[in-house]
Parts: sequence; structure tokens; C-alpha cells
Amino acid sequence: MAPMPRDGAKMESLVRRLSSEERVVIRVNDIIIKGNTRTSHSLVAAEVEPIFREASSLRQLLLAAAAANARLKHLGLFHSVTITLDAGPPGTVNVVVEVSEAKNRLTGDLEIYCQPEVRSNSVEGSLKLKNLFGFGDLWDGSVAYGWGQASEISMGLSLPKFKGLATPLSARISLHSQDWLKFSSHRERVLGLSLGLLSTVNHDVSYNLSWRSLTDPSQLFSETLSRQLGHNLFSALKYAFKVDQRDSATRPTRGHAFVSTTQIGGLLPDIQSFRLIRQEFDLRCAIPLGIYRAAFNFGISGGIIFPWGSGYLNAPSYLPERFFMGGNSSPVCSLRGPTSVLGFKARGLGPAEPRELVGDNSSDRKSETDHIGGDLALTAFADLSFDLPLKVLQEAGVHGHIFACTGSLNKLSANAYKEFSFQKFQDSFRSSAGFGIIIPTKLFRMEVNYCHILKQHEHDRAKTGLQFNFSGLQ
Repeated sequence: MAPMPRDGAKMESLVRRLSSEERVVIRVNDIIIKGNTRTSHSLVAAEVEPIFREASSLRQLLLAAAAANARLKHLGLFHSVTITLDAGPPGTVNVVVEVSEAKNRLTGDLEIYCQPEVRSNSVEGSLKLKNLFGFGDLWDGSVAYGWGQASEISMGLSLPKFKGLATPLSARISLHSQDWLKFSSHRERVLGLSLGLLSTVNHDVSYNLSWRSLTDPSQLFSETLSRQLGHNLFSALKYAFKVDQRDSATRPTRGHAFVSTTQIGGLLPDIQSFRLIRQEFDLRCAIPLGIYRAAFNFGISGGIIFPWGSGYLNAPSYLPERFFMGGNSSPVCSLRGPTSVLGFKARGLGPAEPRELVGDNSSDRKSETDHIGGDLALTAFADLSFDLPLKVLQEAGVHGHIFACTGSLNKLSANAYKEFSFQKFQDSFRSSAGFGIIIPTKLFRMEVNYCHILKQHEHDRAKTGLQFNFSGLQ
């Protein structure tokens, strides 16, 4: 039945009065949830109640309704969300939340990764099942395959604010195989369990437990690698703090970003377990120049690893947890620690040791080297991006840039710190510069660059010339 004109006029008058007089106090009497046939009532209530309970005016209620609507849609469980403010007892309103649950709870994805330092030309397929038990639970399974280098099978579960908890919970088990024979003469297999303990806008806490195996089928390895071949149980507690105020993750023109990650490894009481503390950070800043959408981006990334526990000064750091540099991912997009120096191949920069042939001909030494990573890493870059003159390129987001990069990687563990000095640190920096064209796509950011190596060391793998760089979208 349609409302009477007199009732409509009274309602409009009330809305105008309450909107203009912020001193008029109005509170929520009740929150009514409808339409959730499968989804738990407590899950919906946990998302909306804290927002509405803090509102004390009509304006605040309208803002709370918009925020609650966005939160419920972000869960990915509902086809539509409608929030109505209904009259309650004097000075109060009733909030009616009506949801329409999505019918298709099973979805699939096919993604392409083009990150040479992690997966080279790999494809990942995944299936996701939402809201199986009505708690907003998300079950997913994925299979990834990288030609000649990596493969992974994993299963995961995530729960948003389960049973009234303040933050989401997640768990994931995975079996990962990574072939590093071309770079560090070993193959790594990892059976891991990851637990997400805290996840907010700026903070993340997780616990990881992994059974790792390092092997070398070729029997060609360096002295450092030979000491770490075999099995190891590694556990770590990881905390990450992130603030990203940039206007874009792929082409930032203003703003800043900061990420700090702290990891404490070796928490199990296993005397053979590697114990270490790993700290890294990323700082990015973008400054607009005002013409041709030009922007100056600069950034610095650093990290340090040091063992802890009995005899920590003489102990080596765990090889898979060390810093490795190289690979063709853009430092502008990447917020993954000190890893990227353009022009250097994957794991192609830093400390290296000669490989030895193990067996009857062990006296024969090969010319190849193992890049064994480092414990102290620092990278920096400067990048000037700008629009190209053609309008068709501007509309497609294609733009140009000029860049310069530098990076340093040093070993500190196993008494190496005794030989470390400021002069050695200064001499350890490598650098490159160049220019290129950036082509954004829906799957990744592609760069066609001419890169010139300004400084490299004897065993570094670097190349001056035309290069194609790929960076995943974040």
C-alpha cells in the first residue's frame, strides 16, 4: 500500500530537521537481518553492528549504511544488499538489512604469472567454493605449473570474523617444487602450512611451518650449498605493516608507500633447525610534475638477516631465507623487499662461489658458480615516467620512462661480518640505467626497455641491451 501524502510530507520534514540539526540525538533500537537462508546471522551482524552502534545522528546513520553495504558486498557472498532505516520508538530507528545470497558459489580462475625471479612463464588454475557451511568460509584449491622451473599444489580456507573474532582467519597447505639448478645448482621442495592469525588494513600476522628439502641431482655444488643439502623443518612467525597512499600501484603519479616485514624463524625446539631474524622494508614516493602526466618516482628497499641462538656468531643463515637479487620485475610496482635491479638476471647479482664436481673426479673444478645470496641487501631506484605524444597511446595507458637502479648484496653470517667494512660495502654496489615503453594489460605490466649496465662484478649475470620486463599487478 502506497504511503499517504500527509505521511510522506511528515517524513520529508523529519529528514530535513534531523539532517540540519546535528544536535538531535538518534540511536539504533534494533538491527533486523533478512534473506540470509544459508549465511550465519552472526556473520552479517558482526559486519554491520559495530558501525551502526556508533552512529548518533541521521547523517552518521546514512554514512554507516553506506559503509555497512560496502562491507557486506566485499564478502562476495551476496548478489545484492539493501539497508533500510525504519522508524522505531521515539528517538530511535530500526535498521533493516536485507540480503540476496549469490546462487553460484563455485567459481574458477585461470591466471598467468610472468615473474622470472619466482615463476617463469607459469600458469595457475584455481577453484573456489564460497559459504559451504554458512560462515562466509572460502575453500580453494589451486595448481600452478611453470615450464622448467616451478610447480605447486595448494589448498586453503579463509574465514571472515569467525564466531565474532575481530579479524579474519586463514589456513593454507601447499606442496611446492622450485628448480634453481640454473642459478644455484640445487632443487628445492617445500611442504608447508601457513596460518593467517591477524589481517587488517595495515597489519598482518602469520605463522608458517615448512618441511624443506634441498637436493642437487647434478652433484655440482659450492661449499656453502653442500653444507645445507638435505631436509630441514623451518618455522617462522611473520609480522607485516603496510601503508600505501599512492594513487596507482602500476603507474603512481603521487603519494607514498611503506612496508615493513619482520620474521622470526626457528621457533621449534629442534637443535638442527635454523634460527634467524629477518627484517626488511620498502619505501616508495611519487611526485607529480604537472605536464604530460609526468611523475618522478624514487624508492629504497633494504633487508638484513642474522642468526640467533647458541653460537649465532659462527652460524650460517638459512639459504632459502637469504636475499637474492635480479629478475625483470619493476621496482616501481614491487613492494617485496630488496630484490629488483633491472638489467641483472634472476639471482644474477651478489656473492658467488665456484661449483665442484663430487665423485671420482672431484679434483676437476667447473667454471660455473653458485649464487648463494646474502644477509645484508640494499636497493634504490629513480624513475621518470611521462605520457607519449600520440593520443591513442595515452588512451591505452602506454607511456614512457627513464630509470636508474643500484643494489648491494653482502654476506654477514658465518663470521663473514669480521671482513665487512664500509669500503667493501661501497664497492659492492652494482648499477644500471635505461629507458623504455610501458604497456599495461589486465594481467600484468609489460616493459620494453633498453638497459645499460653501469657497474657489475666478475660473476654477475647482467646484459646491456633490449629487455622485456613483466610485473604482476598488485
